[in-house]
Amino acid sequence: MGEGGPVILWFRRDLRLDDHPALVQACSADAGVVPVFIHDETVESLGAAPKWRLGLSVAALGEDLARLGSRLILRRGSALPVLEELIRETGARAVYWTRYYAPDHIARDMGVKAALKAKGIVAQSFSGALLHEPRDIQTGAGGPYSVFTPFWRAVRSRDPGAPLPAPRGLRPPDVWPMSDRLPDWSMGAAMQRGAAVLAPYQTVGARAADSRLSQFLHERLTGYTRLRDMPAVPATSGLSENLAWGEISPRRIWHETLTRADLSSTTSTGAEKFLSELGWREFAWHLMTHHPTLAQQNWRKGWDGFPWQSDNEDAERWRRALTGEQMVDAGLREMYVTGRMHNRVRMLVASYLTKHLLTDWRVGLRWFEDCLTDWDPAANALGWQWVAGSGPDAAPYFRIFNPATQAERFDPGGIYRRRYLDAREAPARAYFDAVPLSWALSPDGRQPRPLIDLTKGRARALAAYEQARSGR
Repeated sequence: MGEGGPVILWFRRDLRLDDHPALVQACSADAGVVPVFIHDETVESLGAAPKWRLGLSVAALGEDLARLGSRLILRRGSALPVLEELIRETGARAVYWTRYYAPDHIARDMGVKAALKAKGIVAQSFSGALLHEPRDIQTGAGGPYSVFTPFWRAVRSRDPGAPLPAPRGLRPPDVWPMSDRLPDWSMGAAMQRGAAVLAPYQTVGARAADSRLSQFLHERLTGYTRLRDMPAVPATSGLSENLAWGEISPRRIWHETLTRADLSSTTSTGAEKFLSELGWREFAWHLMTHHPTLAQQNWRKGWDGFPWQSDNEDAERWRRALTGEQMVDAGLREMYVTGRMHNRVRMLVASYLTKHLLTDWRVGLRWFEDCLTDWDPAANALGWQWVAGSGPDAAPYFRIFNPATQAERFDPGGIYRRRYLDAREAPARAYFDAVPLSWALSPDGRQPRPLIDLTKGRARALAAYEQARSGR
């Protein structure tokens, strides 16, 4: 880098100071550091809940930087012209950022890098979003994996390295550029009244994420394998929210979990299962990197002729959590109240839509994309295709989750269902405060009648599968 000019550190979905290779490199450049967040097209295209939650994370990062005597510069517009303007204003000679593997981000970053390099500006991206670069994990034949188990064996045997410490301070530039005001962006506008309902359930920022990880490892890791599928029990880490926005690094989670796992064999069992879930996240990004249309097209091309329905009245009843299947409705209401949904319940909610209601998995994917505060494009796409049967490493199509038997097995006391369906419970009442007024819903205590008999729905789904497979 040329002398005299600062480094622009472009934050995206890496909103932390700990274990941040691009930040470490910027701090080692013997120059001022200008932290920047850009509200560009990739931000504007986010669904209502993800955009709102991202805004909370950006605010938390700004506070963390202020504690170090720095600041976060906010700008709105397409990334390249914004960066070029900042370079003119600050005399910056380099721009650093963390790689993110969503297709729209990759296309944008390639264009930014080429344009800046053509002007003599150092433009460099760094790892940090995943344990390993997606293209570094290869089969023996040198290609990508399409089945999780061998992928996990390959990842589990690799050391991602130790996490990097956060800097103690950032050298400021000679002159700070002007910044937008975050409230002026109105990132929660599409949430309307739902933001107030979801706000108490968010654990925002890097410091909160670190505390959440510590609490999980000390209090829940031992019972994780046994209890992780019970939605009424606080047995999971809750870190999907923080991983989605880069408030904590997967490498930090990996390192701290292995350190904790040395304490006992029971804990070690929980640690292995927990780490494999982190591996599933890696697998999703591995697939999306090699198959950029994972969120738009059936991964298994033979499924293009499957007779899924497009959006329909039954899907609208599903969206409104009015299917009459208590476990399905409770899961969707959990999402509207908290911004997240227990993973076991996500699977049966998705199975009910794609199999009992024979609705295209992309209808559900788009709805989750709008409603989840822990929305992750790769994990969301893989999860929907896995459940639908059209994806890599998919569940067999005949594995159709029965919401009633799933409820008996994983919510035997009905605690989870009452929490979100019984109007005497605060979360259940909050659902009516979170959803659009246009739905005209009220907590009158009446449960909707089931959309479809579960046995008939299963038979219909299997018949559709057999018809599609036979080509009739």
